[in-house]
Formats: sequence, structure tokens, C-alpha cells
Amino acid sequence: MKLNKHYAELSESYLFSTIAHKVSAYQAAHPDRDVIRLGIGDVTLPLAASVTEAMKKAVEEQGRKETFHGYIPSEQGYEFLRSAIRGYYADRGERSVDLDMSEIFISDGAKSDLGNLLDLFDVDNTVLVPDPVYPVYVDDNVMAGRKILYMAANADNNFLPMPDDSVHADIVYLCSPNNPTGAAYTAGQLAEWVRWAKANNALILYDAAYECFISEPGPARSIYEVEGAKECAVEVCSFSKIAGFTGTRCGYTIVPQAIVSDGQSLNKMWLRRQTTKFNGVAYVVQRGAEAVFTKEGMQEIQHNLDYYRRNAAVIGAALDKAGVWYCGGKNSPYIWMRCPNGMGSWEFFDWLLETANVVGTPGEGFGPCGAGYFRLTAFGDADKTREAADRIVAALKTL
Repeated sequence: MKLNKHYAELSESYLFSTIAHKVSAYQAAHPDRDVIRLGIGDVTLPLAASVTEAMKKAVEEQGRKETFHGYIPSEQGYEFLRSAIRGYYADRGERSVDLDMSEIFISDGAKSDLGNLLDLFDVDNTVLVPDPVYPVYVDDNVMAGRKILYMAANADNNFLPMPDDSVHADIVYLCSPNNPTGAAYTAGQLAEWVRWAKANNALILYDAAYECFISEPGPARSIYEVEGAKECAVEVCSFSKIAGFTGTRCGYTIVPQAIVSDGQSLNKMWLRRQTTKFNGVAYVVQRGAEAVFTKEGMQEIQHNLDYYRRNAAVIGAALDKAGVWYCGGKNSPYIWMRCPNGMGSWEFFDWLLETANVVGTPGEGFGPCGAGYFRLTAFGDADKTREAADRIVAALKTL
């Protein structure tokens, strides 16, 4: 037996596991302290009523012989959900996107598909990722032994790196609105990436998990708003943030029919991969996801998204009051702040936990360019978020 040697090249533990261990150790040593977590991007509001009602109905259907559903007819997902997603893309006014039903694949989450899509590519492909970056993009490719190149996302480029024509890569990861920085690309900026991808015969893996937070006219909600993107981009999205499915698990991936390389259709390859390695998402969950796109569901979902937007505004106002630079918080649930007094990001993590009993995410955990920065999330409880914001302001006054 030979093990995958590339696992030895990974850091000892996943970023958020490290944070969880540090916080657990702190709470064990200080059981009287009320620690507020603004670190991990997990939602706190319950599923919308339309979603739970649809799931209840689906459960009842599963309990009757005449309406029971066994194996999913297609590993792509039920047609009713794929049709609802198609409508969601089409109903965006000037930003509308026309998708073919065959291009939509239902999954158990964006994180899974971002890793599983790599099954379609040779390990000799070079991968380009932004720095700072969602750790999964890097770890997935380290596990496979691929060469990874980094592009700096920093204050000089507004944390939105643009293509460098002197750099060649085969696969590039883009996340917009970005995790962790909250920065979001415009369609014009994405058009430059599409041009670069075509010139390099490269594929863009576009993570649109936070598109639902875009409320201003500037940022793009889908890379397919750019002409020609369907020839070089796969878009991955999730119900975790738009509908609070973090514990329910459902997402979707768009693999256009137009992406063809060496005579092979990426769409057909992905379908073949899914039919072999994936059994689909539960019928009950897919019915719940379908309800998200009903009129009632979208109204309820927007209410929840506004709740998190207000949290982001509270955190932003606190940092403004304290005179701390940050970006994000608009069109994004994440606030990317500069650590005060030149602190390192892990140093600030420890200081904030000890001084304010507030947990965030050290920017350095997302890559070297995250050094000196810190991520706060707006997904917490509103009262707790206000209290955490007050604690942060009070703590910063002591510096």
C-alpha cells in the first residue's frame, strides 16, 4: 500500500479547525467569559418558512407508496429544481443569463464541487489562485500534486487581482464577492479574465457563493454576464448563504456545453463523473431548495439577507468609529480589516480574544498576503453582533 504523499505537504490542520481548537482551549481556561464568534461564515437564522413547509410536504410524500421517490432520476438533480435555478438566472433584468437545462447540476454544496471538478483535469495542469484565498482552493490542488501559482490581492489592486499576460496557467480560481476580502469584480473586470482565459486555453472556476449579497449596480452576479464566458468558465454556487442551507447541504454548478478541449466536452465529462461517483441530493432537500425561488421564498430570503447586511453595517460603523481601515461589508457578508498598530493577524486574533472575547479569522490563514489583516463575518446574531462591535471599539481604545 502506498499513501498519497502530497497529504504530507498540507498544513497540519484546516484553518477553521485551528481556530476552533484555540477558542476551545481559551474557553476551558476561562469558563466565565462570554465569547462571541464572528469568525466562521456559518449562518444563524433558521430556514425560511417556505423552505421548511416544502420539506415537510416532501417528507410526507416519502411516507406514501404512491408518491415515494427512490433513486434520483438523474444525478444532475430533479428537473423541478434545475428549472427553478434556470429561472433565477433569467429573472435578473439587465443581468439576466440564459442557461440550458443540461448545463445545471445539483450538488451537496459548492465546497464539494470545487474539489470534485478537479477529477476532470490532469495533474500536470498549473493552477492560479488569488492570495489571500479560501483555503480549499489550495488544499484541493496540493492533495493532487498540482503546481500552484499565486496572484497577490492587496490594497494596491483593491483586493481584486487582474490577469497578467506574462503568466500562464491552465485553471484559475476566482471568487466574487470574495471570501475573505469582500471585494467584488465588475463585468468589465471579469471580461479581462475571460479574454486571458481564452488566450491561455485556460478554465475559470468561478465561485459565486455570495452573489446574493450584491445589492449595488456595479459588481457582477454571474460571470456569464460577460460575453464568451460560457466558453471558458464553470460557475459554482450554493444555497448555504442565500437560503441558510449550511446544515441542509445543497448547491449547484453550471458547466456550459460550449466548453470543449481536445475534442472532449467538459459538460459530458462532468455528467459522466457524477453518474459514477455521486448519488445526488435527497429529494426532500431539493424540494426545499426549489421553494427558495418561489415568490414567497424570495421575500423571506431577502428578509434574512437584509438581517445580515445590517450586521455588516454595524461592524463597519464600529470600525469607522475606531478609525480602522477595512473593505467589504457592502455586497458581501465579510469585513476585511487592517490589524491595528501593525499587529500580525494571529497576534491580533489572540489579543482580540483575550481583550474583547471576540473571535474573528486571521488573514494570514488565507495566505501570506493576508498578513496584517483580519476577517469578521456578518452572519452572527444581531444582538451579539452589536455587543461584539461595542467590545471591539472599547478594546481598540486601549491601544
